[in-house]
Amino acid sequence: MAEKNNNEEPQMEDLLGEKDQKLQVPSKLPVLLLRDISVFPYMIAPLYVGREKSKAAVDAALSSHRMILLLTQRDMELEDPKREDVYDMGTVALIMRMLKLPDGRIRILAQGLVRARVETFEEEQGHMAAQVQVIHEAESEEKSVETEALVRNVRTSLEKAASLGKNLPPEVLIIAANIEEPGRLADLTAANLELKVAEAQVLLEVVDPLQRLKRVFEHLTRELELLDVQSRISTEAKGEMDKMQKQYFLRQQMKAIQKELGEGNEILEEIKSYQDKLKKLKLAPEVREELEKQIGRLSQMHPESAETAVVRNYLDWMFDLPWNKSTVDNLDLRKAKSILDEDHYGLEKVKDRILEYLAVRSISRKLKGPILCFVGPPGVGKTSLGKSIARSLGRKFHRISLGGVRDEAEIRGHRRTYVGAMPGRIIQGLRRAGSNNPVFMMDEVDKIGADFRGDPSSALLEVLDPEQNRDFRDHYLGVPFDLSRVMFITTANLLDPIQPAFRDRMEILPLPGYIEEEKLQIAMRHLVPKQLRENALSRKRIEFTRGAIQRIISLYTREAGVRNLEREIAAVCRKVARKVAEGKKGLTRITSQNLEKLLGPTRIFRDQLLKDDRVGVVTGLAWTESGGEILFVEATKMKGKGGLSLTGSLGEVMKESAQAALSYARAHARELGIEVRRFAENDFHIHIPEGAIPKDGPSAGITMAAALISVCTERKVRRDTAMTGEITLRGNVLPVGGVKEKVLAAQRAGVSRVILPQANKKDLVDIPKALRRDIEFLFVENIRQVFEHALSPERKKDSKKTASKSGPRKRGA
Repeated sequence: MAEKNNNEEPQMEDLLGEKDQKLQVPSKLPVLLLRDISVFPYMIAPLYVGREKSKAAVDAALSSHRMILLLTQRDMELEDPKREDVYDMGTVALIMRMLKLPDGRIRILAQGLVRARVETFEEEQGHMAAQVQVIHEAESEEKSVETEALVRNVRTSLEKAASLGKNLPPEVLIIAANIEEPGRLADLTAANLELKVAEAQVLLEVVDPLQRLKRVFEHLTRELELLDVQSRISTEAKGEMDKMQKQYFLRQQMKAIQKELGEGNEILEEIKSYQDKLKKLKLAPEVREELEKQIGRLSQMHPESAETAVVRNYLDWMFDLPWNKSTVDNLDLRKAKSILDEDHYGLEKVKDRILEYLAVRSISRKLKGPILCFVGPPGVGKTSLGKSIARSLGRKFHRISLGGVRDEAEIRGHRRTYVGAMPGRIIQGLRRAGSNNPVFMMDEVDKIGADFRGDPSSALLEVLDPEQNRDFRDHYLGVPFDLSRVMFITTANLLDPIQPAFRDRMEILPLPGYIEEEKLQIAMRHLVPKQLRENALSRKRIEFTRGAIQRIISLYTREAGVRNLEREIAAVCRKVARKVAEGKKGLTRITSQNLEKLLGPTRIFRDQLLKDDRVGVVTGLAWTESGGEILFVEATKMKGKGGLSLTGSLGEVMKESAQAALSYARAHARELGIEVRRFAENDFHIHIPEGAIPKDGPSAGITMAAALISVCTERKVRRDTAMTGEITLRGNVLPVGGVKEKVLAAQRAGVSRVILPQANKKDLVDIPKALRRDIEFLFVENIRQVFEHALSPERKKDSKKTASKSGPRKRGA
């Protein structure tokens, strides 16, 4: 069996001869079977022969005419092929050289001469022999234009293939340039193409020269496309390799320089530091896997690349978080209560809630952190109460303000794909706190905004949900962090702007405001000592009397909290500090008598309450964002046709309440002792002072009704009585909200009697006992009861008539 020698290039000889010369080929030739090659005419191929039958065929050819038939097997694995296992068309070749090798094989150099078709195939004298029919190509006398063009294309393609890196001997291109016969050019080209055996055999069996050249040109075109792609890939790969080699060379130089300078080990030391930290942490599998992945990435990066800085920053954040760090809670209820009482006066409900949490925490270690929401006007101590809670629990405290926050990323963090990305404010706060169970206060949650960047309050739903925040996933971290041990406290001035779903996550604890006695205690215990420290004064230099503090509270401030009170105390301290700096010696005693010299004239006038009872002027109670306020409802009548005028920036609800009060008065005129014609002959005007301030709500219903009835009946209204309640057309009095704030406002104004709806009697529980002793509460179910409590029993005109009648009798006497 013969095999092709792939390590030796074929030697080409001058194949040009006389055109009319006919090759004399015997009709019967010995056969040499080939495994993996098809030999074309005019092709010189080195072949290795190893099988005994093949050796015998070579010996038979050399002993006679040196010609042998080269046939290719259909299956190269067969050792003893039969007739059907070989192709029908082969090539008659001339054995030019023969060499015996030490391993028993022989090597021959054979040159293809002409095609031959097998007619018989048999074994004789120890080798295979075949009866053949030589195929001579027909010679055309004249070349057509198509043939000439095809020949030129093949020549050009061969040259292009050589330029693209095809391994073609120079003599092949020279011979191809001088061959005119299309058949010979086709065989020469096919012999130098890397064709599969089946493809080469198909070309060998095409007898027509022009058709064979067309097929060869198709293969050559495909080879050119492959060479073009191969060349482009090689160029790109070479460019990339050159770049990588350059970078490698520069890195090696840099390493050598750093080694000489004693530098360059920082990144390795940093990676080792990260690995040591990771071993000490007790983490969830998902978190540990992410950290190991990022440390692995860092170890493969160049120290100066931008991506390295991103990964390093991420790892720093991850290792700085308090995954396993927590503070031990102070479970001593007495100590916690003493701390709360020390820091804040009053606020019993909030203190009880914290002590209840500690009591349950001392029994069960698995209790989740509560989520509290302090709602109240400014200055009532919501933020300072959070600090006090943290101190009583023995926990770290962290506060963030969410007022005006509009971007959801402020809560959930930025994704690491962004430049300058960082975690949200929740994770940042935990990092600063240094523990995973701090008291985390979020101020101004009622002032969170929303726009195209997202809704932060919706993002907080996960943070403030005890069932979900165990696996809170910040966008920057990409792994869950447990927030269930954090005690979240939020603050707000109003509940209405807070989303219902957001509000549902929190336990609402209202802080409505302080009464004057509570303000006095807060000032004496906390505010005065604080301002003395801030103004570098001692008790040997300044002393506040209770009367002075009470005068500041009642005549210089009117608020639900104590913020303005602290400012006024600070103003007094600054003036005393100035005198001390100017050389004054001794103690300065602040009393109610000398207070006006320091703070100027009083700003709040207690005579806002009327000095005497009047007709048509009623004291009402209103709820505001800063607590409660008193307001006066004034009514009068004038000649007209029964119209009703409303002034004072009243809202739609208040206007409807006034109309309902007038309708009730007209419907029940006789029962109330009012002449019906008065409504037809008079116009009525209701006005509420401070007209620049918008006012609305149903709670002024009974107040406006009392003012109207007072005007119609000319009965005076008691000046020491304030009221609030909603009125219906049937005269019923309905409950209202904000009772505590309104009662506090009445107490600040010096009101001694307050009329409330019967349904609001339950709200007295929230009012301090001292306040309940100072104010008389009158509960009503219908408007008639309001008139009985608020209006004087005698009419103004009746007193005039009595006086006129008694005069003459006295004179007559």
